[in-house]
Amino acid sequence: MAMVDLSAHSHGNPVALAEIAERQEISLSYLEQLFGRLRKGGLVKSVRGPGGGYLLARSTTQVRISDIIMAVDEPIQTTRCTPGTPAGCHQDQGRCLTHDLWQELGNHIYLYLSSLSIADVLEHRVLGSSGSFHGMGRENAAVA
Repeated sequence: MAMVDLSAHSHGNPVALAEIAERQEISLSYLEQLFGRLRKGGLVKSVRGPGGGYLLARSTTQVRISDIIMAVDEPIQTTRCTPGTPAGCHQDQGRCLTHDLWQELGNHIYLYLSSLSIADVLEHRVLGSSGSFHGMGRENAAVA
């Protein structure tokens, strides 16, 4: 939310985190932590002094939503298992019966977020057919 807000309101000028915090109803201290990580990740640049704030470090078409999530150390994890290890989350280090299901869901989420840029969000290109199954009863889902 904050990165899209920054993109929408910067117009080439730095945007103060306090403004983003107010518009998006996000804690300023939390935003300060996130933007420190985003800066280290090379996604934003900070400008000090009067009129200072933050700017995107790359164009909105070059910043993927997955880049943002990874920069702020919010991995897309849908299992309780430690990523990258063969050990499962059960006490005997085994994997649950649905492990592969949830692991693949996490992979699909990452791929989807990798396919979207900030520009896609700003220009409302995220909308698709995802709502077509929302609220469908069982009898209609079988037809779809």
